[in-house]
Amino acid sequence: MRLAGSRGVFWVLGLVLMSGLTTVARAQTDYPFRNTSLSDSARIQDLLGRLTLDEKVSLMSDHPKFPRLGIVFSGQVEGLHGLALGGPGGWGGRGRQPVPTTTFPQEKGLGATWDPDLLKKIASLEGYEARYYYQNPVFDRGGVVVRAPNADLSRDPRWGRTEESLGEDPYLVGTLTVAFVQGLQGPDPKHWQASSLMKHFLANENEDGRTHTSSDFDERLFREYYSVPFRMGFEEGGSRAVMASYNAWNGIPMTVNPVLKNVMIKEWGNDGLICTDGGALGLLITAHKAFPDKEHGSAAAVKAGINHFLDTYKPDLTKALKDGLLTEADMDAALKNLLTVYLKLGEMDPPGVDPYAKIGVETGGEIPPWERDSSKALARQATDESIVLLKNEGNTLPLDKTKLKTIAVIGPWIDQVLQDWYSGTWPYSVTILDGIRQAAGANVKLLFADGSNLEEAASLAKKADVAIVVVGNHPVCNAGWDQCPVPSNGKEDVDRKTIVLEQEELVKKVFAANPKTIEVLRSSFPYAIVWSQQNVPAIVHMTHNSQEEGHGLADVLFGDYSPAGRLTQTWPTGDAQLLPILDYNLLDGRTYLYSKEKPLYPFGYGLSYTTFDYKGVSPSSSHMDADGSVQVHVKVKNTGKRASDEVVQMYVQHEGSAVTRPQLELKGFKRVRLEAGAEKDVTMELKARDLAYWDAPGHVWRVEREKVRVLAGGSSDKLPVQTTVDVTGTKDYKP
Repeated sequence: MRLAGSRGVFWVLGLVLMSGLTTVARAQTDYPFRNTSLSDSARIQDLLGRLTLDEKVSLMSDHPKFPRLGIVFSGQVEGLHGLALGGPGGWGGRGRQPVPTTTFPQEKGLGATWDPDLLKKIASLEGYEARYYYQNPVFDRGGVVVRAPNADLSRDPRWGRTEESLGEDPYLVGTLTVAFVQGLQGPDPKHWQASSLMKHFLANENEDGRTHTSSDFDERLFREYYSVPFRMGFEEGGSRAVMASYNAWNGIPMTVNPVLKNVMIKEWGNDGLICTDGGALGLLITAHKAFPDKEHGSAAAVKAGINHFLDTYKPDLTKALKDGLLTEADMDAALKNLLTVYLKLGEMDPPGVDPYAKIGVETGGEIPPWERDSSKALARQATDESIVLLKNEGNTLPLDKTKLKTIAVIGPWIDQVLQDWYSGTWPYSVTILDGIRQAAGANVKLLFADGSNLEEAASLAKKADVAIVVVGNHPVCNAGWDQCPVPSNGKEDVDRKTIVLEQEELVKKVFAANPKTIEVLRSSFPYAIVWSQQNVPAIVHMTHNSQEEGHGLADVLFGDYSPAGRLTQTWPTGDAQLLPILDYNLLDGRTYLYSKEKPLYPFGYGLSYTTFDYKGVSPSSSHMDADGSVQVHVKVKNTGKRASDEVVQMYVQHEGSAVTRPQLELKGFKRVRLEAGAEKDVTMELKARDLAYWDAPGHVWRVEREKVRVLAGGSSDKLPVQTTVDVTGTKDYKP
C-alpha cells in the first residue's frame, strides 16, 4: 500500500480539521487540570473532581472520551515487533482497512540480537509511527499506549507464545525490556512519545488451560526470576503500564492478586495503568470460579489495583458501586494512577506544551515514517543481527556466487513472509526466494519448489551446485484460532505437543540428493534438529515476520553480513529432556540456570564467519564491598579475516552460598564490532546488589560475604577466561 500520492491532500485536510480541534482545545485551557504550572497530583485531583461517578466507570474503558471537558484519551495498540494496525489479528480495527507500519522480526528474533541499542531504536520508531497514525487527522488510528514489550520468560520451548518472548534469562530479558521501554517512551521525563505497556504479569507461560491454570512457585523464584524483567522495566526503564495475565499464581488469579498492589505499586512504583487481559474479568467467574458474578469480580479487581478493563464491565462495576461492594474512594485510588499515564502522554495539556503533539499533524509533506529509507535500513539491520549461525562445517558458508551456476531453494512458504498474530501490515515484504534471487544475480539459475513432493525436491537438489532447504513452523499454524494440526507447531492458545521437527524428513531427502545442503530453520521456537546437526554441513536460524526477511537471510548466506545472533533459550535434544509444562519450579532442572542435561544448543550460542580469542578477564578490584561494584574488563581479539560483531557474555558462579544458587548466571553482555585483527577491551559493571538472593523470611535482598567466580566468553558453554572477586561484607536491601 502506498500513500505518497495523496500526501498533499492529507496535509490540506489535516489543517482544516486541526484548526477546528485547536479551537475546541483552547476553549478548555481554563480548567486547572490543564494548568502545567500545577503539580501532576493537583491536576489529576482536579480532573477526578470534575468527573461524575458514571464517567469514572467509563474512564476504565479503552479510548474513553468526555466531550463536555474536551477530553479524549488514547486507546491501546499492539506492538511487539512493530506497530500493528493490520495483520492476521485484524489490529487495524473492525471494518477498517489495515495500514502499513515498519515491521521487524518476531520478538524472539529481536532478543537474538542481544543488542539493547538496536531495540531502543526499533521501539523509538514504533512509538513515532503510533503517534503519527493517532494524531494525523486523516488516519485517526490506533493509540499511543503500546502493548509492548512482552516481558515474560520462555522457560519451556513448548510454550505456544515462545515467539513473543525475548528469552529465558531474567537479566537478558530485563535489559532488553528496559531498552524497548525507553525507546517507546522517549527521553523526556515529563512527556512520553508513547506509553510502554508490558505484558503479561505474571508467569503466563503455558497456553493450554491458561484461563484457569495456576503457575506455582515460591517467593524466591518470584523475586529472582519471573518478575525480574517487569521490575527492571518499571524501575530502570520507567514504564508505568502493565497487563495482568489470565493465569493464577499459587492459586490466586493475577487479575485480583495482592501482588499487584503490594509489590508492583508499593515497591516498584508503578503508579500507572494496570489492565486486564482481554475477557479476563469474565474468566474470573467462568474459568477460575473465583467469584459468583462479574459484579463481585470487578469490585475485587479495582481494589487489587486494576484500573482498565479489556472486557465488558460497565453494568457490573456500576452495580458494585450501587451495592456498596466498592466505594468512589476505591475508584479514585485506582484512577489517579491511570490518569498519570494520560498526563505523561500530554492528553491533559493545553495546546503547544506536548513536544510530540506535532507528529503526524505538521507533516509539511514529509515522507511517512514507514516509507523512509532509514526505516527500511533499520528493519534490515534488525533482521541481519537476529540471524543465528548454528553450524558451519568446512566453511560451507558464506556462499561465493561467482562459483555457483545453479541454486535450489526448497521448502514451504519460501515465496511468502509469514506473519504471526501480533504482526502489523508491512509496506512491502522481501521473501526468502526474492532475497536469494537478488543476491545471487542474473548469472545464477534458481530452481525452487515448496517441498511437498519429496521426489521433486530431491531431483531439484541434485541438479544444483548448492541446495538451500527452508523448514520450520507456520506462525499461526495455517489454521483456525485454536487449531494447530502439526504437533510441533504452536501459537497463542495452543502449546506445542513436541519439539521434534516433522519437516526434517524433507531435509534428509534433500541432503541425500546433494551433500552441499544448507538448512534454514525459519521458526518461532527451538527445535530438536539432532539429525540435522549431525549431518547437514550448515544450519542457520531466523524468526518470521520481518519485511526484510529475504534480504537479511541473503546478507548472511552470501557473506555481506557475518552472523552474530545468539540463542536466548536453551535448545534441548528432544522431548525427553523436558519437564511437565506446568512445572514452574526451575530448581527441578529448567533453563541453563538449573538444568543438568546437555542440550543440543546452549543458551547464548551462535557461530560467526570469523574467530575470536578471549585473552583475559580482569576486575578493577579483586574485592568488592556489599554495596559496591567493580568494572570487569574482558579482552577479546578478532583473529579471523572478516569484520564481525561478537556478543561478549559475562557470567557468575557463587562459591559457598548459604542457599541454592543457579549453576551459572548471566550478569553482563555487550555486542561489539571488531574489524579483522582488531582487539578490544570490553568493560561491564558488576554490582554487589545484583549478586543478592531473596531472603523470604526477612523480606530482604541479601548480599553475602562470598567468593564469586566471574567467567566470560561467547556462549554459556564456552567461557575461556575467568577470575574471582571477593565480596567482603554482607548487606540487606529492602525492596
